[in-house]
Amino acid sequence: MKAIVVTDQAAGTAGMTLTERPEPIAAINDVIVRIHASGFVPTEMEWPSTWADRAGRDRTPSIPGHELAGVVTALGYGTTGLSVGQRVFGLADWHRDGTLAQYVAIEARNLAPLPGDVDFTVGASLPISGLTAWQGLFQHGRLQAGQTVLAHGAAGAVGTMVTQLAREAGAYVIGTGRAADREKALDFGAHEFVDLENDTLKDIGSVDLVFDVIGGDIQEQSAALIKPGGTLVSIVGPVEARPTHGLAVDFVVEADRAELGEIVQRVRDGRLRTNIGDIASLDDAIAALNPTTRRRGKTVIRVLP
Repeated sequence: MKAIVVTDQAAGTAGMTLTERPEPIAAINDVIVRIHASGFVPTEMEWPSTWADRAGRDRTPSIPGHELAGVVTALGYGTTGLSVGQRVFGLADWHRDGTLAQYVAIEARNLAPLPGDVDFTVGASLPISGLTAWQGLFQHGRLQAGQTVLAHGAAGAVGTMVTQLAREAGAYVIGTGRAADREKALDFGAHEFVDLENDTLKDIGSVDLVFDVIGGDIQEQSAALIKPGGTLVSIVGPVEARPTHGLAVDFVVEADRAELGEIVQRVRDGRLRTNIGDIASLDDAIAALNPTTRRRGKTVIRVLP
């Protein structure tokens, strides 16, 4: 099968190559999925799991990409809950070969049914961004109606999901980003926008929840804004700046079939919009994943036209 592989951590996405790899074999509780579309997160090149297995052993050449939408073609021994020919989408295991390929072996529990009226490209754009926003807001942030959310990177793939889900839950959303992001953040539902390059963050007052995708000085400034009992939720690693009278949580997103179902249903009924930037074929994927300009949303690779 065709697949994108990486072998050199220092090279990052520039070290990607398109090559032939053996088709995967389904282990116990796995399914094989013929991938129609794959999502990609640029920071994958910095994740230890891209380069080593759970025992710390080198696993290159490895196939990156962890978001997928496609069709089940085979079931491993003991697999239940899915069937051959079923449309699915989901989140591949961090330590196994990923989804920038024509086929992937994946645990069935990491997948959810993809309704027939949702395009594979849309399905592949949802798992990491949607689940990250959902788990950060509701599981770790315990968001309640009437609260105020500070959503950093509000025009990005995760930030637009955070904004929409928080607003639907009855929160007041203050989005942040660069000046050029203002209109997009507001279009996706932010009530206000703060230009991190020119505005003063502390002027927004206190908030109940900060969703941090930046870290560093912005995280430190944000922690000072959190109300007593509020929460700083981070997806950029261990929290360095903690609220004086609140909680700080960092987490790694996990696959969850029920949550994927909630997310895709919101897409179907118009409550949730995707934020897809570039779409490219597998043959053109390396160029698309090494852009010369700033990304404007989730990059999706159409593996099967």
